[in-house]
Amino acid sequence: MDATTLARCTGARLDRAQLMAEAISSAMDAYEITTRARQGMFLANVGHETTRLRYLAELGGDDYLSRYNGRLDLGNTQPGDGPRYKGRGLLQTTGRANYRALTKRLRARGIDCPDFEAEPAKLELPQWAALSAADYVGMRNLNPKADAGDFLGYCVGINGKNKATGLPNGWSERTDLWVDAQRALA
Repeated sequence: MDATTLARCTGARLDRAQLMAEAISSAMDAYEITTRARQGMFLANVGHETTRLRYLAELGGDDYLSRYNGRLDLGNTQPGDGPRYKGRGLLQTTGRANYRALTKRLRARGIDCPDFEAEPAKLELPQWAALSAADYVGMRNLNPKADAGDFLGYCVGINGKNKATGLPNGWSERTDLWVDAQRALA
């Protein structure tokens, strides 16, 4: 995918899209995110989760990120795990256990990747940020939702539902980006 199309699909500035285009294209190919529907849903969510490709790591200082400390559901068992294993990548891999599982899944596919548990900041590099996101889509089996045109189901698979609204966080922006992506990919 060229950088101009990527920028239109994610709402990103062209310079950010240029930085990410090769990595995102390669990751989408590796995980069969190759149809317009699959790419549109993937890129709309990537655009939202990264604030239009600006951030490859969760924002917030150690005080904010310490809310993840002691979260056993994330595998955060050591002091400081919250900030160390904050959300990173295009779809925000979060928690020691998820960093470890990502390494195992990528290596099982024959991908020579870093040990993300040992080197968590590597998920902020374009190649690994993109592969982690595509892997998440594969792990959650979201391509069939894209094939069926189920954007809500796809987004819930990425981010869950807000208890108050029943919709994923950022629903309005996600849908706006999806409309933009559909136009750009038409």
